[in-house]
Amino acid sequence: MELEVRHLRVLCAIEDTGSLHKAARHLGMTQPALSTQLRRIEDHLGGRLFTRERTGCRPTPLGRTLLTRARPLVDDLRVLVDETRAMAQDAAGDRLRIGSTASRAIPGWLRRLRASSPHEPSLRMDVSAHALLRLVAEGGLDVAFVHEVEGSPLRIPEALTCKVLLAREPQYVSLPADHPAAGSPVVRLTDLAEDRWMIDPTVDGEWDGLLRAFRSAGLNPRVLHGDYLTASNLVATGEVVTLCQPTSLARPDMAIRPLEGDPVAVRLLLAARSAPVLDAVLPALREAYWESAHQSPAYRTRLTESGVID
Repeated sequence: MELEVRHLRVLCAIEDTGSLHKAARHLGMTQPALSTQLRRIEDHLGGRLFTRERTGCRPTPLGRTLLTRARPLVDDLRVLVDETRAMAQDAAGDRLRIGSTASRAIPGWLRRLRASSPHEPSLRMDVSAHALLRLVAEGGLDVAFVHEVEGSPLRIPEALTCKVLLAREPQYVSLPADHPAAGSPVVRLTDLAEDRWMIDPTVDGEWDGLLRAFRSAGLNPRVLHGDYLTASNLVATGEVVTLCQPTSLARPDMAIRPLEGDPVAVRLLLAARSAPVLDAVLPALREAYWESAHQSPAYRTRLTESGVID
């Protein structure tokens, strides 16, 4: 016999349940059939994999070695099957498949789409706008909401149609609440010259955009690379400052401020393979975005003063 994934699943079930009786019930088999299959597996491998005791089955050293390697294979196969089934449902049109870079508008967008459609939208988040756009072009997603850093244009596949949600969204700075610059309503880059900055280099164009802003201001600050969840925690403890979206919310230990002159900005885009898909989802996204903008005091003040919102 050849050892197959179904055999590995049997061994994992025996270890998980601790007995042949419980494992057989879990697998939908009779205990004699499971005992026969285990014996055949052990004969094929040339050694005992479990000891049979009054209290149940326990892996032998050989069995433990095999299970250590087998369990990741079984788990990966389970994940693969689940993902394939989800993709099959998506391909059948049961879901609207959404991709997005990070945005506080996402919860409100999903809520509105659920209210207007009988189908549950699926969501795939990615820091890379390019990766999401490729997925839309290849048919893996129906629509993607992405941001394009000013000065670093995205490579948009020819098959896609795009609409602009916002032509220019200034990026703000997140800094410790007790930072001296946090006392000002607007922060200059030069006020942060001595700070450590954290940037996520996997976000398409963002490092280049910030680097251009540093050079324009004649600065060469210390820079750490990391994801923005880590950055947020380090900001709160006074270790770093970092770029953030203007819809970000301040916390007792963290302040959100605009940068003087808006040296870093993005364009917010919605992309799909057809215009009807964009027309169907853009109004809900627009409402969700402005809802999140209203919830951010610093951004709301900026938009009100510029006449964008009342």
